[in-house]
Amino acid sequence: MSTPDSSVTRTVVLDQTLPAPLATDRVEVRRITIAPGQAAGLHVHNGPVFGSVETGSAVYQIEGGPETVLRPGDTFHEPAGVRVAKFDAQADGVTFLGYFLLEAGQTAEIAFVD
Repeated sequence: MSTPDSSVTRTVVLDQTLPAPLATDRVEVRRITIAPGQAAGLHVHNGPVFGSVETGSAVYQIEGGPETVLRPGDTFHEPAGVRVAKFDAQADGVTFLGYFLLEAGQTAEIAFVD
């Protein structure tokens, strides 16, 4: 058994409890880029989405919740079936990794709401 290497640091950046057990069969990771000033629009996902911002910034808001500005290194969670009011790229645009937790046979879907 090797000894821990003090040159390696591990920091929890997100520890999110899910509202119900999820039979995750696979995780699909997408790199998503939103142009400067572009609003994603009110939307809902059919499964939980976790993400981390790589570059740029975005205003993020779950409907009814506070607005948060996400910057590189920040993480977020979009619960399944919950209305995401804002994921609006700022003047510098935004690129993030989205992690879609999927059950067997499920395809990641996004529905835009009027």
